Amino acid sequence: MAIPGSYTLFSQMLMTQETLERIKQQIELSPVLLYMKGTPQFPQCGFSGKVAHILLTLNINFNFVNILEHPDIRATLPTYAQWPTFPQLWVNGELVGGCDIVSEMYQTQELQDLLKEANIAQESIIHQLK
Repeated sequence: MAIPGSYTLFSQMLMTQETLERIKQQIELSPVLLYMKGTPQFPQCGFSGKVAHILLTLNINFNFVNILEHPDIRATLPTYAQWPTFPQLWVNGELVGGCDIVSEMYQTQELQDLLKEANIAQESIIHQLK
């Protein structure tokens, strides 16, 4: 006899594990990755728009994930990253931070230096990950 709700709990655990694996793969395969609300062209929050604008201003080749289209990623990533808010900018597998940190780093040239040291292409190419 099955325990009531056990299938649902198992399904949720499986989905979380699949989501976690997808997040890890996205981060691993993307030299620059922005988890954001909306898209760089149509941000759905000012903070996401500001970080996207900084990357676009720097002509950085980056991938992005619209977390509004992926509620599983939106729910799982903050725990994985140990960072509770969005946007989240990742460079070479490391979390850089959110809007305030990225903005400050941009203003002090730290972001530009980080991207240069990481050999990030300046091609102004943007890819959406699913």
